[in-house]
Amino acid sequence: MNYQEISKESIGLLYQSHQQIRKSEIDIRLIVLAELYVSQMNGCAYCCSFHSNELRELGITQSIIDKIPGWKYTNAFDHKEKLVLQWAAAITRMTGDFEELKTQLLLSFSEKELVDLTASISLMNALNRLRITLGDIH
Repeated sequence: MNYQEISKESIGLLYQSHQQIRKSEIDIRLIVLAELYVSQMNGCAYCCSFHSNELRELGITQSIIDKIPGWKYTNAFDHKEKLVLQWAAAITRMTGDFEELKTQLLLSFSEKELVDLTASISLMNALNRLRITLGDIH
């Protein structure tokens, strides 16, 4: 189903939000890292491919991309990247101590960066679900 064409205005606004978040103060690589991990957790093949390509274009090596699912068990990611991945997992799975994690995040990110990161993760969950349930599988 071509849901983007069927509901141009509503879906278009979601994609406009996605583009606006990418203009945030937060490092775009962190946003895309979160988007890929969310897409991996949700099983959205299209989005996994799309965001993997984006990370490669941003200079992230395939070796690092391959380690994202096992981020807890590698030193391949720095402190901020691990915080982003942990936050993405907590929001996507709706588990964990949100208050404690927010406190940790605010030691490394501004409030605006945290809001933009959270919006990005939340929006990616919505876009994954649209693609998986209504999108064409290719």
